[in-house]
Amino acid sequence: MTTIAILGATGYTAVELIKILLRHPQAEITALTSREETRSVGAVHQSLAGRLELPLANLTPQEIARCAECVFCCLPHTASAKVVPELLQGGAKVIDLGADYRLGSAETFETWYGEKHPDPTRLGKVPYGLPELFRDQIIGANLVANPGCYPTSAILPLVPLLQSNCVEPTDIIIDSKSGVSGAGRTPKQSTLYPECNESIMAYSIGTHRHAPEIEQILSTGRGQSAQVIFTPHLTPMDRGILTVTYSKPAKPATQDGLMAVLRDFYRNEPFVHVVDHLPATKDVSGTNFVHLTVRITGGRVLTVSVIDNLVKGASGAAVQNFNLMFGYPETMALV
Repeated sequence: MTTIAILGATGYTAVELIKILLRHPQAEITALTSREETRSVGAVHQSLAGRLELPLANLTPQEIARCAECVFCCLPHTASAKVVPELLQGGAKVIDLGADYRLGSAETFETWYGEKHPDPTRLGKVPYGLPELFRDQIIGANLVANPGCYPTSAILPLVPLLQSNCVEPTDIIIDSKSGVSGAGRTPKQSTLYPECNESIMAYSIGTHRHAPEIEQILSTGRGQSAQVIFTPHLTPMDRGILTVTYSKPAKPATQDGLMAVLRDFYRNEPFVHVVDHLPATKDVSGTNFVHLTVRITGGRVLTVSVIDNLVKGASGAAVQNFNLMFGYPETMALV
């Protein structure tokens, strides 16, 4: 049994994480934090009423490390990095669901987030929490950087094609559409019901902070840096991400051949399903699964992938990493 604390327990990611951990036979939630709320978590998240009634508290890193062997950080950027060093020093393992440890350098972080990194010496040394690609680094790690939701949906279909030299690493177009929960629980005008219902909008073109994360991972192991144009869209649904990527073929290819590349790459992966049809977000809603496929048209290689942004895009992936870090079966509580 592993004791667990969740920092920033009032958001959508946190409540999804709690629901998964409540059915995990080797997890015991012992602490939940919030800088503002002091009610029980069941009062803040009504779906947890009667299932978990721990109070939300503003605890110090030392207090958290004393009561939890594993800490999930569901905090805004830079907030995790301000407490992670003390959590690690106190003996806890940490899974950061935010952006603080995803990028490889403090300079890149400052460019995209507009702030100096609070813990720069760890950047570039923290395993990226996508088990399908970095499982060996995650197993037994003390700190893992959980991927962003958009990057997960783009990286998983593209990496096999890049590694097999099927597509060029430059001039990759990534078009993603996400449900409103991806914007978080904090109220803002663009996510009010009258604003986003019956409407779809592109946002953060050329400035979305997931772009450097995608390029960094797609460039791993390549002699040439990946270059992407990433356009996210807000769609009027609660959850889910559909991502279509457009790449130039690096050599002659057939659709059957590219499908075979994907199937071979993910043949032993429990959460990645390569499908013949064009997948939809409802196919994976509420699950930790990824459905993906590939097509060739107009001289381009297109991939289509779908995930649940709150599960495989956040909390499910975090539990997958937790299982690997603590030696539990990778699929525990996720299937």
